[in-house]
Amino acid sequence: MSASFTDLSSFRAALAAAPAPDATAFAGAQERNGQLTKPPGALGRLEDLAIWYAGWRGTPQPVINAPQVIVFAGNHGVCAQGVSAFPPEVTVQMVANFQHGGAAINQLSKAFGAKMDVHALDLDRPTADFTVAPAMTEAEVVSALKTGWDAVDPDADLLVTGEMGIGNTTSAAAVAAACLGGDAAAWTGRGTGVDDAGLARKTDVVARGLALHDVSDPLEALRCLGGRELAAMAGAIASARAHRIPVILDGFICSAAACALEKAEPGALDHAVAGHLSAEGAHQRLLDGIGKEPLLQLGLRLGEGSGAALAIGVLKGAVACHSGMATFAEAGVAAG
Repeated sequence: MSASFTDLSSFRAALAAAPAPDATAFAGAQERNGQLTKPPGALGRLEDLAIWYAGWRGTPQPVINAPQVIVFAGNHGVCAQGVSAFPPEVTVQMVANFQHGGAAINQLSKAFGAKMDVHALDLDRPTADFTVAPAMTEAEVVSALKTGWDAVDPDADLLVTGEMGIGNTTSAAAVAAACLGGDAAAWTGRGTGVDDAGLARKTDVVARGLALHDVSDPLEALRCLGGRELAAMAGAIASARAHRIPVILDGFICSAAACALEKAEPGALDHAVAGHLSAEGAHQRLLDGIGKEPLLQLGLRLGEGSGAALAIGVLKGAVACHSGMATFAEAGVAAG
């Protein structure tokens, strides 16, 4: 199912046409959960996760065999404003590290049996500095959305999207502020570890971007303030919904990209859960804004999809218990 949209209007229509979970499978999973050899509710949130997953996969007794992790990389013109502790060249260097298997996300993908793909989006052509012009033209943001959409393996049964892009916490803060409201200071954090002066510059840059552009439409916010890797993550998350593939969201940057989808089409993230709460200060506020409760809270702030990849283990555990446990009848145990 290749991307069929050609502009933001038709992408919005694709979001609106996205499928719902399978009600029969959802009900069957609920019924099965009530018959498993455990006290009701004893597995806590794991039970809800397994039932949610079953509904999206269309079977009351699902398995997770083919997770996919996709890392998208992009460069940001706004780096010219001194918003990062690292130079833009690091994006290219880290892409090579991903491709050679040397990054944290490579290890986590391998540990949880996920296929990992890397897509670098025009790294030699950064987005425009959004303090002076829209970050992307409509054609550019649609191209990035399509890259993300087409990167999803239709045979995957779980998706994690990660990112790499020096300067992208600045873009994410601006997109989050545009989608959820509030001033720049409430959304801007230290990212890769900028000092107080760097944080002040970042906050000023976000404020200037918000003042310059009409970002009342969330998809326009993604275009004017985002980056190619943010748009690609949004495209992949939307594509997963079209294929009924559940998604685990990563940290602040991934959540900002996803937020644009949710605000453009309420319910667009019903097939997604939040993998973790990152150490980036505004992430909790962003998760509240999209109505997601994180599975893990470990102080991570790496990006790359690392927190979401780690949460694959939680979801695998939930589904394994749900589908593999015996029922009271099968085990010959009296059901109280």
